[in-house]
Amino acid sequence: MNDDNVLKVGSNEMELVDFRIQKQSNDGSIYEGIYGVNVSKVREIIKLPKLTELPGAPEYIDGMFDLRGVVIPVVNLAKWMDMTPPKDDKVQLRVIITEFNNVLIGFAVHEARRIRRISWKDIEPASFASNEGAFEKTKITGVTKIENDEVLLILDLESIIEELGFYKPTTDIASNDVEKFKGTALVLDDSSTARRIVKESLHKMGLNVVEAQDGVDGLKKLNELITIFGDSLTQELRIIISDVEMPQMDGFHFASHVKKDDRTKNIPLIFNSSISDHFSDIRGEEAGADAYLTKFNAATFYIEVAKAIHAHEATKPIVAVA
Repeated sequence: MNDDNVLKVGSNEMELVDFRIQKQSNDGSIYEGIYGVNVSKVREIIKLPKLTELPGAPEYIDGMFDLRGVVIPVVNLAKWMDMTPPKDDKVQLRVIITEFNNVLIGFAVHEARRIRRISWKDIEPASFASNEGAFEKTKITGVTKIENDEVLLILDLESIIEELGFYKPTTDIASNDVEKFKGTALVLDDSSTARRIVKESLHKMGLNVVEAQDGVDGLKKLNELITIFGDSLTQELRIIISDVEMPQMDGFHFASHVKKDDRTKNIPLIFNSSISDHFSDIRGEEAGADAYLTKFNAATFYIEVAKAIHAHEATKPIVAVA
């Protein structure tokens, strides 16, 4: 394998599967939307298999099928986004089999075109996605320009599995059952929902929380904490919790900055991501993280945070008292 073609940890790049969804307008013309999903979340891409219908399922669930002993539901993305598909919709459909949050689910699209390598700094947050209107349904998390001034949209596919009830974060652990600490935690995630869940969990552990929306914002907040705490930073900032997929700067690249800085390299860092492939924990370890967690199991989260904080305390120099 040519090392130049390997996506290196901390490079602030991602690889996207470029896929297309077609929409038929009232005049009969076909519009093709360009979308992307992180390669790390894609298990394989197949032709649309014979599906078994799911009675009572939402209209955008085309059915389910058996893939080597695993039953996988298939979401028709055109229907989910309230698009009118071409009349020959079923003819060209492909199914992108994804895995995130430890859930396998298929997404029916009209074409899977290619794999693109894109820098996170070229991906802009889709601020319009939270507004009322059509884009609220599609939950677009990021946008980036490609050739011919076309725009590729990154969809929040995780929101579909939450909407269907396939994935629900487990957060129901009482505060009395959680180990308590003093100090501050820095939390990075471009999802306000994910930040809220992590923030509430850390509050149960007694920690104050500083929030950041991505790696660039995270470095800014980290520098502010350095200014506030000075030489006491490692005693006051107890842990950093970071997502991996974030516009502008991803979690791995953020971690490379943290671990190269003598002022911050010893602060425990945990990745908390929806990417649940078999290589992400290895990449997390290469990036210098204390743990790599898949969103979101409260019991595992509390255990790993406590373990990381205690491990850091064990490495602190002993100060002699006269």
